[in-house]
Amino acid sequence: MKRSSLAAIIIVLIILVGVGYALFHNSDNTNTPNNPSSSTNNQSSTPATSNAVFTVKTDSALGQYLADPNGKPLYTYNADSSGVSNCTGSCLSNWPPYTVTSTVANLPSGVNTIKRADNGETQYTYNGMPLYYFTGDSAGKVTGNDVENFSIAKPSTSQSTAPSSNTSTQNSTSSGYPY
Repeated sequence: MKRSSLAAIIIVLIILVGVGYALFHNSDNTNTPNNPSSSTNNQSSTPATSNAVFTVKTDSALGQYLADPNGKPLYTYNADSSGVSNCTGSCLSNWPPYTVTSTVANLPSGVNTIKRADNGETQYTYNGMPLYYFTGDSAGKVTGNDVENFSIAKPSTSQSTAPSSNTSTQNSTSSGYPY
């Protein structure tokens, strides 16, 4: 009788530990678009969601801008039109497209993709405009703004779900979730 009581107690404890772990684990994973993380650092921050496409960074001179999940700035080409990339050929040597590298579902508001006419790759767009990297940039370093008819991609101010970031210095913050 003592062994069966001890076994029952051990089973109950294992179940309670498992439930407690599951609850704790789920409460740490709350970085969703409706519940942004408030953690910041001086480097880029990778969003916790598996389909993260963008983060919002802040530059002391430029204000808020879009970056990939690793913090590398994203740009739009002023010669593009909504849903159409006109940066082809030699243009791509300095301005590689921000392309989809894995399956992405449930894209955030304003985010979509297009199929590039020149090579068939799938490129991200924001509010219809194709997005690009500048080869001279790195995470948190914006050097391509207003170069060769490209501009830093800015988050929409009209969207009520726009995250806020500190505006102290360049490389300062990331919202920590896709935008």
